[in-house]
Amino acid sequence: MLNLNSKNLLLVLIVLFGVIFVAGCTDESAPSTPAAATPKEVSIGYVLWDSEIASTNVLKTVYEQAGYDVELKAVDAGPLYQALADGQVDMSVSSWMPATHGAYWDTYGDDIVMVGKNLEGAKVGLVVPTYVTIDSISEMNDVADKFDGKIIGIEPGAGIMAMTETAIENYSLDYSLVPSSSAAMAAQLSDAYENEEWIVVTGWTPHWKFVRFDLKYLDDPEGVYGGEEYIGSMARTGFEADNPEAYAILERFSWEPSDMESVMLAVEDGATPEDAAQAWVDAHPEQVQSWING
Repeated sequence: MLNLNSKNLLLVLIVLFGVIFVAGCTDESAPSTPAAATPKEVSIGYVLWDSEIASTNVLKTVYEQAGYDVELKAVDAGPLYQALADGQVDMSVSSWMPATHGAYWDTYGDDIVMVGKNLEGAKVGLVVPTYVTIDSISEMNDVADKFDGKIIGIEPGAGIMAMTETAIENYSLDYSLVPSSSAAMAAQLSDAYENEEWIVVTGWTPHWKFVRFDLKYLDDPEGVYGGEEYIGSMARTGFEADNPEAYAILERFSWEPSDMESVMLAVEDGATPEDAAQAWVDAHPEQVQSWING
């Protein structure tokens, strides 16, 4: 007959055997817990032009609709190309080619993928209100006093600023180029236009100012500003292999100048870039789905 200690030991062994048996059955029959999905993340670099603020925020909204977390990085043009070449950002839809950003592409293009054109029909040059009575850059010296000898520019690192310095040299203009920002340039243009004052600015299309004001480009017989431009989409080397789904969305993204201008004008009228982009996306569901799903 077992004593008390023997009975306790037997009970412990029975319980232990039962636990091992149940655990073994559980390991074989219970479904495994799926591993957490890898987060879908992309980063987009852009320059602080009204046009690029519009396109970048629309693309951000599209990626978010496709389930991505999106980081935006605003930089000047030169650092943008360097960031792409160094792999610090995944993509950009801010490449003005072939003239405006041509120098940056010559420097960094070997290390960047040009994915394709996202907008055609772009242009850059010197812009004046239509009430200004000259039509060519070659006439500017004759009326320098009316313009106060100034060309109102944007950010110092922008390609159009370098082109304008070249224009001043090639046309022997008795003018100084005044750097500011895209927003400050537009504000000065608006004030001058309201008072019918003469002003010449570095300008580009698409831009909301051509919807709001009657403007014209000054003819450029020397061809400093080039002809028709396109806006290109760029990606860092390896992005397609790392994230083919996100790359495909970038590859399919393209729209018309009127689309971009409508977003820019909404921002100028007081909407945040995020709200203006969301409103455009909501109003174009089929186009957005074609970018996401092909």
